Amino acid sequence: MIPLSSYLTLGAIMFAISVAGIFINRKNVIIILMCIELMLLAVNINFIAFSHFLGDTAGQVFVFFILTVAAAEAAIGLAILVVLFRNRRTINVAELDSMKG
Repeated sequence: MIPLSSYLTLGAIMFAISVAGIFINRKNVIIILMCIELMLLAVNINFIAFSHFLGDTAGQVFVFFILTVAAAEAAIGLAILVVLFRNRRTINVAELDSMKG
């Protein structure tokens, strides 16, 4: 059986990679969205690990809500990116900070 510390270490590494990805790459919006998704998956791993080792299903139920929010965030985020790319011809974050009417 895999110990709880292995799951928590994996979740912490995934979370750290996603935070580093957000801070290192501030130019591409798609990579920022992917890092946010990775962050949510790292939290889900911790919820599932604690839920399994404590024998409680509340963490597993909570993961379903997080996955639903993550799917909605991905769909809406990609739709916004498509509209931004059609209007401005770029998805560079540095060029998207100015508002044009």
